[in-house]
Amino acid sequence: MDVLSGLALGFGNALTPINLGWALLGCFLGTAIGVLPGIGPALTIALLLPVTFKVEATGAFILFCGVFYGAMYGGSTTSILLNTPGESGSIITALEGAKMAKNGRAGPALVTAAVGSFVAGTVGTLGISFVGPLVVDVALRLGPAEYFSLMMLCFVTVSAVLGGSALRGLASLGFGLMLGLVGVDLQTGQARLTFGIPELLDGVNVVLVAVALFAVGETMYLAWRHVQGVQEVRPVGRLWMSGQEWRRSIGPWLRGSFLGFPFGVLPAGGTEMPTMLSYYAERKLVKPEHRHEFGTTGAIEGVAGPEAANNAAAAGILVPMLTLGLPTSATAAIMLSAFQSYGIQPGPLLFTQQAALVWTLIASLYIANVMLVVLNLPLVGLWARILKIPTPQLYAGILVFATIGTYGISNSVTDLVLLYGIGIVAMFMRRFDFPTAPVVIGMILGPMAEQALRQALTISQGDWTTFLTRPISLCILLVAVLALVGPRLWGVFRARA
Repeated sequence: MDVLSGLALGFGNALTPINLGWALLGCFLGTAIGVLPGIGPALTIALLLPVTFKVEATGAFILFCGVFYGAMYGGSTTSILLNTPGESGSIITALEGAKMAKNGRAGPALVTAAVGSFVAGTVGTLGISFVGPLVVDVALRLGPAEYFSLMMLCFVTVSAVLGGSALRGLASLGFGLMLGLVGVDLQTGQARLTFGIPELLDGVNVVLVAVALFAVGETMYLAWRHVQGVQEVRPVGRLWMSGQEWRRSIGPWLRGSFLGFPFGVLPAGGTEMPTMLSYYAERKLVKPEHRHEFGTTGAIEGVAGPEAANNAAAAGILVPMLTLGLPTSATAAIMLSAFQSYGIQPGPLLFTQQAALVWTLIASLYIANVMLVVLNLPLVGLWARILKIPTPQLYAGILVFATIGTYGISNSVTDLVLLYGIGIVAMFMRRFDFPTAPVVIGMILGPMAEQALRQALTISQGDWTTFLTRPISLCILLVAVLALVGPRLWGVFRARA
């Protein structure tokens, strides 16, 4: 199926009243959650995962993608009005956005962030539509050895490269791999890591782990570190941009969009690097008469470019997740677990076996982008009031929803013990700067990597050199090794120089 035929099929399904309702609900929830500091899309989708047991797949994924895009939009509101980035991708937005708000220009900062998010989301969704099928064509030529090598690259980049410490990232990955091994080995029939507990023979539910890490653990950590006092929310003021501000924003929107999307597609991508690059590029490219605004009164280019780069990178994250089954962020890992809840395995065959689902999902992203602009601009005053919700009540509500949702999946007390046990571990991981995303990624990809390893060795009759004699597999492994040791060697070289 070509791209245009796929999009026609997708829009035909996405424009039904029920699916439009799911998209609207997802956009509203996502924006509201994105506005709240510290409450990101990973936590929200983790809380919503129990709906996968009641709602059909298309509606659930339209809801999740609406939440994902909406949270990217909402994060800018917190950065600008509170100078408190809720997501790492919004840190750069706060540099200039908070200064604009302090000087009575919060409205134009919020508008340029919202329109920039729309432009970037549209560019990113076009990228998913046209780049995704190309990645699928390449992926169909890969065998088990190449898939195992790809998963090793994903493990290294997400765990050792993106975090502050390679050792902490790999430790988190090891914890996730251990959780993924719990249960009965499908090939030998032997129980692994069950400790004689019958409820663990089916393995640890991925939904439970995601909720424990991103809802229970994060909430307990935020409550632990909570400081009394009311944060000052800047007034929104005039909610529109002048003609000059529009002209100053168009270039940064486009540059940020085309800069951010490739970073999202790469296994070692993320939103931090493209937002920083966009910010420094805009500082260099700004006209001399406006250069003094950076770092003083707030330059609108410093909001428009990074916010567009942030949203385009977020859209790019969906490409490896849908086409290769490789999650490169916490949110993508949780969405992958939702696919598995429906018995659907993302990868190159997804576009043929589940064509209606994939293209409906992509079409709903275009629709969500339009909905978000319509929601964000008139309702900015409402989002500002959401920031005044008392923090203790917010944390308590999250824990209640997490507990009810988890117990509703299996009606098992063992699952509740695991939920809060893993949640306490996640709280201390957050406290000591151990990243939580590698836990979910290791838990999901660990069994898949084990299966690919066994298939590759079966095909090669036990010859371990098959991973080195196949050119594509060897190249991927070399990139993984370079990603792991390259930064350390560069540090040693710089220190000696």
